Amino acid sequence: MKMKKFLAGTIVAAFALTGLAACSGGSNGASDKGSVYFLNWKPEQEKQFKEIAAEYTKAKGVQVKVVTAASGTYEQTLKSEISKSDAPTLFQINGPVGLKSWQKYAADLSGTDFAKALKDPNLALKGEDGKIYGVPAAVEGYGIIYNQAIFDKYFAMPGAKAKSMAEVNNFAKLKAVADDMQAKKAELGIDGVFASTSLATGEDWRWQTHLADLPVFYEYRDAKVTDEKQLTLKYANNFKNIFDLYLKDSTVAPTLAPSKTVTDSMAEFALGKAAMVQNGNWAWSQIKDVQGNVVKEDQIKYLPIYTGVNGEEKQGLNVGTEAFMAVNAKASEANQKATIDFINWLYLSDEGKKHVINDLGFIAPFTNYSATDVPNDPLAKEIAKYTADKDKYVVSWVFTTFPSQKFKEDLGQALAQYASGKQSWDDVVKIWKDGWAAEKGA
Repeated sequence: MKMKKFLAGTIVAAFALTGLAACSGGSNGASDKGSVYFLNWKPEQEKQFKEIAAEYTKAKGVQVKVVTAASGTYEQTLKSEISKSDAPTLFQINGPVGLKSWQKYAADLSGTDFAKALKDPNLALKGEDGKIYGVPAAVEGYGIIYNQAIFDKYFAMPGAKAKSMAEVNNFAKLKAVADDMQAKKAELGIDGVFASTSLATGEDWRWQTHLADLPVFYEYRDAKVTDEKQLTLKYANNFKNIFDLYLKDSTVAPTLAPSKTVTDSMAEFALGKAAMVQNGNWAWSQIKDVQGNVVKEDQIKYLPIYTGVNGEEKQGLNVGTEAFMAVNAKASEANQKATIDFINWLYLSDEGKKHVINDLGFIAPFTNYSATDVPNDPLAKEIAKYTADKDKYVVSWVFTTFPSQKFKEDLGQALAQYASGKQSWDDVVKIWKDGWAAEKGA
């Protein structure tokens, strides 16, 4: 998906994790201890995984082979490798949609130590039988990133609509503050409150996937389901609330949004031209590495994406994963055990944990990781802070149930047409509902 393309090369490749594939078949001379064949789906982390594999082999006497799929070819590589006698036994499944294709190769992980150690059991990838077939190797999060320094300047202004960010805990207050800041943008030294809404083709995943997650999450929550063949989109206007605010209180006119890229948006924020931008914890590297970046590490914070839903004062960030570790059910028993032992060591042992945090840069979703056991980057720390807050609920990544990439691209195009004034909001909602129903078979 487009997000994956964006994630490449960023620290948050947390999801990449799920690629921890491994295991080789006992038929070709593996020892009684079994062996691990790890099919890595993140080329930028090949070096780290190979070093980890070498350390594990030296310490445990179990061979861990790391093979890395070329960027954008993971699915094809897995299809080719899975049919071989020496097949990967640890591979990545891309959420519920991916599980439909790969469940016959996925072992039941319900009884494994690492599955039992999940902080949130709902993060596990389960089949219709309730068994766990995939476990996230990492979690990521997204929300509205803001520059505290710009807000401090605003809060000190006469007539400011809030005196601190603690007061900004719902859409009404966020809109009041954003509208006032937009009116005072010259005094604040910014071009707009929100960085440009990137709606160029291939650059719209923050809206057609990430922002679209919220209304679907709330609809699922109300219905107490994890998927639906048809959406009522009862929260479509909540999406419209925040999307309109992004477009209106922006660095650019709404009609220019369809020409803007994610890089444009992140550069505006990094250069202090915008006070806020919606994105995930992977964005820190894109902010700090911008030439001329003025956003200090201790001034970058997160705000939940408020849309006007009742009770959203308790809403946290959107946290989840779209890639899950799966163990090859068709591998030998010895190799399955070796693979499970390897995952347990990597995530649950003190030695492995250091690699997860420091070398791989993952936010691990397991109980043995505290709020301080996160990569040394400010956005990762913010994700950890929010997820540790028992007074906030997490907005789960339900976009893993979206029917297809084409569905998301069609929604993105409709949003771009809306921003340009060429389509009505009712048109967007119709395209969203009809596309979903057509692909889900309603």
